[in-house]
Amino acid sequence: MKFTKSGGQTAAGPEDWFTGPVSIDGIRNPDDQSAVGAAHVRFSPGARTAWHHHPKGQTLYVTDGVGYVARRGGAVQEIRPGDVVYIEPGEEHWHGATPDRFMAHVAIHEADADGQVVTWLEHVSDEDYAS
Repeated sequence: MKFTKSGGQTAAGPEDWFTGPVSIDGIRNPDDQSAVGAAHVRFSPGARTAWHHHPKGQTLYVTDGVGYVARRGGAVQEIRPGDVVYIEPGEEHWHGATPDRFMAHVAIHEADADGQVVTWLEHVSDEDYAS
């Protein structure tokens, strides 16, 4: 058993990866014992990720608020606390808060053999976000 005491710092989501204010609390990074990584991500109203994809897929567990998730070419879907979203490996997608509510989720992903967990793409346009 490995126990890690709380003590990490909340980090601001990088502008290259997000539109709007986002806070990230790391839960674990992939390491030599497990390829699984996880973070608790909090989105301010209107904030969202850029388009991205994961080599081994991603699971989102919504903890608070109301948000959106969409895959490239698909409809925007509303997500709420307790919802679980599984995104297939390589599936381009984005997720974030609705315009008038914050949203938080735990994001869980797995590193591939090269240690890669995500590939970031372009920002989500206001048109795609509003559709």
